[in-house]
Amino acid sequence: MQVYPGKQLTVSQIKTVRESQERAKADAAALGDDSLVVDPNLKDFSNVSEDNGNDPVFLLTREAGTIVVRQQGMDYFDTSGSRIPVDLKTDRLEPLVVSAAGKYVAVGQQTREFMITSIHGGLYDWIGLGIKAEIFPPIIFLGVGALTDFGPLLAAPRTLLLGAAAQVGVAATFFMALFMRFSPEEAASIGIIGGADGPTSIFLTMKLAPHLLGAVAVAAYTYMALVPLIQPPIMALLTTKKERVIRMKSLRQVSKGEKLFFAVLVTIVTILLIPDAAPLIGMLMLGNFMRECKVTERLVQASQNEIINIVTIFLGTSVGLTMQGDRFLQPETLLIILLGIVAFGVATAGGVIAAKLMNLIWRKNPVNPLIGSAGVSAVPMAARVSHNVGQKYDPSNYLLMHAMGPNVAGVIGTAVIAGYYIATLAR
Repeated sequence: MQVYPGKQLTVSQIKTVRESQERAKADAAALGDDSLVVDPNLKDFSNVSEDNGNDPVFLLTREAGTIVVRQQGMDYFDTSGSRIPVDLKTDRLEPLVVSAAGKYVAVGQQTREFMITSIHGGLYDWIGLGIKAEIFPPIIFLGVGALTDFGPLLAAPRTLLLGAAAQVGVAATFFMALFMRFSPEEAASIGIIGGADGPTSIFLTMKLAPHLLGAVAVAAYTYMALVPLIQPPIMALLTTKKERVIRMKSLRQVSKGEKLFFAVLVTIVTILLIPDAAPLIGMLMLGNFMRECKVTERLVQASQNEIINIVTIFLGTSVGLTMQGDRFLQPETLLIILLGIVAFGVATAGGVIAAKLMNLIWRKNPVNPLIGSAGVSAVPMAARVSHNVGQKYDPSNYLLMHAMGPNVAGVIGTAVIAGYYIATLAR
């Protein structure tokens, strides 16, 4: 395993106590630390069962020596099963890790002498940490939030349904990938491509299937760039000329207080219900809160321009570092890209069809089905495509602000789906 500054040295494989100590000593010596001494008196548990296999295990250090003890309730027992009185005020306990089967004990955290103070590597190693430590995607969401106006969504809350409907592409592709014998974690990472949200796709894939990061990122950003080519044929196929020229009522003016309250409310609800999506949604709403409060113009300008541009460069570079030939140049990469376009197409169709169904309910205030395609997360490109296609049939019909409602709803929806997958599938 790689060890970074401030991270304690750990043993990556479950071994017996003595083997673990020997391995830890060798690792420490390789890093220039010869202070670890292996205790020859350490023994493994001989009476471990499935019932107590995951009880906390510690190294108990006293003047007489070091022994391994297992905590059961408030009591401690040694490897032979004898109860050991422990005084937490005077005795020193070091945490260990016990295997799920309960047959072996491995050192989980070493003493403070093993704190690493240097790292070997260059610029690309440090840039790669932005992906491994899940830093870049949330920062990009900060910039997206600073660029986004949630007013159209708040003025027409029903468009939230269109953003939700577009997530059908994520769900459908998830099941297709499972049918093609991808693991659930891989299927979720492939399905999220349908949300047309690059940072979210990278964030989820690093959590569930990091070996697919290169293929998923390429597919997600490719189809985001191809929105003007992919979506119009689907929109034309699923709508009639009469539907394409529907004029929607003007949106009401949304107050600053409503926008600020919305940002805070969405953040709190996300943290409480889907905490795994909080890094993305929280940063999105922070950027939007700074935008709408009108007192942090310099920070908003930096988030909209310098910060998001720099991080985008680093994000592309770090993703490119994962595209080693033995991983990326594989038949499954092409399959992932093909599944990605299916996901994106189904998401677009889902939004359009949902808009048509909404017109069965709101007959007096119909929705132009073209804005349903903006339910994917490609902000603001998908909204512009909806607007441009509409103007081909009626040059005086302005759909851009109406399409921004489902567009920003899609950003939230994709992040929520990603949080759900992480909560249910991450190990």
